[in-house]
Amino acid sequence: MQNALSDRELLESLAPVVETNLARHIAAAAEWQPHDYVPWSDARNFEFLGGTDWDPSQSELSEVAKTALTVSVLIADNLPAYHRELGKYLRTGHWWRWVGRWTAEENRHEILIRNYLTVTRAVDPIALERMRMQHMTDGFRRPPMHLPDVLAAWAFEESAAAIRHRTTATLAGDVIVATIADRLAADDELQAVFFANLVAAALDLIPDQTVRAIADRIADFHTPVVQLSDGRTSDEVLAEAGIYDRANEAELVFRPLLEQWNIFTRTDFGEEGEKARAELAHLRG
Repeated sequence: MQNALSDRELLESLAPVVETNLARHIAAAAEWQPHDYVPWSDARNFEFLGGTDWDPSQSELSEVAKTALTVSVLIADNLPAYHRELGKYLRTGHWWRWVGRWTAEENRHEILIRNYLTVTRAVDPIALERMRMQHMTDGFRRPPMHLPDVLAAWAFEESAAAIRHRTTATLAGDVIVATIADRLAADDELQAVFFANLVAAALDLIPDQTVRAIADRIADFHTPVVQLSDGRTSDEVLAEAGIYDRANEAELVFRPLLEQWNIFTRTDFGEEGEKARAELAHLRG
């Protein structure tokens, strides 16, 4: 039977891996500025400052682009809740530095998208603000998890976010929106690599505990859901737009990571690990 590690022991054991991957992440991440992507010359005052309030005729974006950016900015707006959920597990040393870096990158996404949507009058700013208030008031909470579960969950979520943004770039029908979506996807992909590398390291230390966490997180995986003003959920509208369909998660999100982690070829699983691997057999390519 494999020796188990407590979350505290695993935090300490993986600390050097976190330090190495944080340095790799920072070196690989391209420096970019949110203001560069916003066409500020299109800006004008709203009625409160003597201008004209929003009207649907002012929007020049496709419905796909508006849907994708609205969902993305509302998810990013809820960053305090995600920061809290991640930070409560990783408040030590280089782990905490990574939480800070990740939070700063995610906040930059929100800044860019909201400025773009407001300046270009792509969506109703009042409706967007009302949805933001409701979404953040509802918040986001996870049930208590162990560290391997946290790492696996974030690896899957960042991979899913990257797919959502890459697909948005191909379907947007607008050069600037495509550029923005590709820029966000590049950040998501690097973040996914960070979490995936930590999962790989955990698999080498505690294979049974980690593959159990992977199986559990796949079983209850769900990307963040936003309730939109028309009563539909982001899941529904993203699937209808062809941006992200949960029916394709196995192929697009889970299988690539399971292959990267050599889940189906490893020989170091004990009895409990084999049980977890059996639950993942349907995802074998």
